[in-house]
Amino acid sequence: MKKLIVYDLDGTLAESKSSLDKEMSALLHDLLGIVKVAVISGGGWPQFEKQLLSNLPSDERLKNLSLLPTCGTKFYKYDGDWKKIYSEDFTADDSKKIKTAFKKALEEAGFKVKKIWGEIIEDRGSQITYSALGQQAPLEEKKKWDPDFTKRKKIKSILDPLIPGFSVRMGGETSIDVTKPGIDKAYGIGKLRDILGISIKEMIFIGDALFPGGNDYPAEEAGVVSIPVKGPNETKRVTETIIACLDSD
Repeated sequence: MKKLIVYDLDGTLAESKSSLDKEMSALLHDLLGIVKVAVISGGGWPQFEKQLLSNLPSDERLKNLSLLPTCGTKFYKYDGDWKKIYSEDFTADDSKKIKTAFKKALEEAGFKVKKIWGEIIEDRGSQITYSALGQQAPLEEKKKWDPDFTKRKKIKSILDPLIPGFSVRMGGETSIDVTKPGIDKAYGIGKLRDILGISIKEMIFIGDALFPGGNDYPAEEAGVVSIPVKGPNETKRVTETIIACLDSD
């Protein structure tokens, strides 16, 4: 029997940088009533608060929820309020090195963007994130920019040799995430195992970037049973099935 259901956030539970809708919120609330749930995302803590927590009922079921922002480099648990368990932050030198490498890779890749909404390169403490159209870009614009990951694969291929000691992953609609070496969603899965005392074989992971180079892929590499989805609607159907199966056990 599975004891922990782990989700990606952007592109899985909600559209990129968007809030959970009412149906997803209700399904997650039902799931939290019968099993432990975790969310691992490249987004920072403010994104979790805005997209996820502000749209979930604030009740005792939140004690069954673990939150891991910035690809698992931070971990939050609920005990009346949200408490940070750990944070794997970059040094100032590492942050500078990664940002410089991003600028070089973007220049060499040569992709021209006509309009930008907000920051392109964001320092999230334990993760540096590149968003091609800016952090506040409209979803419809983001969906058009790189639907098959071709542009980001090119940027990543240039970026990798510039910062060989770091983990570079693609996620969301337009983003590339850089974390410390060895710290990715597999690291977060390991922390869930250790902190919650739940074995990897007792987990399920659900995400939209479960392909080599995608920022969900390390979860599958860690040995978790993984279910790829193409968006929130597929996630809803998968979640309904999990609830039905767990209810029947």
